[in-house]
Amino acid sequence: MSRTQILIGLVVLALLAVGGAALYLFAGGSTPPAPVALAAGANGRDRTMGDPKAPITVIEYAAPMCPHCAHFNEQGFPHLKADYIDKGKVFYVFRTFPIGQPDVAAEAIARCLPADNYFQFIDLLFRNQAKWDPENGITGQGVHDGLIGLARIAGLSEDKADACINDKDEQTRIMAVEQDAMTRYGINGTPSFIVNGEVLAAGSVWPDLKQKLDSLLAKK
Repeated sequence: MSRTQILIGLVVLALLAVGGAALYLFAGGSTPPAPVALAAGANGRDRTMGDPKAPITVIEYAAPMCPHCAHFNEQGFPHLKADYIDKGKVFYVFRTFPIGQPDVAAEAIARCLPADNYFQFIDLLFRNQAKWDPENGITGQGVHDGLIGLARIAGLSEDKADACINDKDEQTRIMAVEQDAMTRYGINGTPSFIVNGEVLAAGSVWPDLKQKLDSLLAKK
């Protein structure tokens, strides 16, 4: 089964209840799919931090289910924000790159919140993976219940959260962003970072990213 076929299947599955075993997706060494047009507003709705005029733009592709992404969120991102984003050195763009069905649901819920609350919810997802993430042994209805519990903390009712999960337009946008990441940058794993258009290896850790940032800033 091709990556594109899997992604189409994921869209359909994501429209169902989140219960059931997670569907894990990996691009492997397959040839990137042919370019496709992003859905209207797919990347126009990026969630960002910092000054768009900063000398460096960092795009992070991450998955809420990804334990390495959660580790970066806890250990690396605070330094990135305090030392680079808040000081006007980096304009930061976050994009969800689903590796499994629950990522689609998690991102859909996050997008239902006010934009100012988006990053707070992503942080909540990362810090509470043990409550909803199949990587932590959560299965079946437990995945759905865990996500709904976090949605309630963020101020969404269960009905509202389920409506967000089942939003077809949002599912299409999420898949378009992932497709664009594979086509444009060859992304096949998370976390992946794009620094001023240059792709760092998937799974890069904070020291790798810091070294790249400092190298670019030294040339300014």
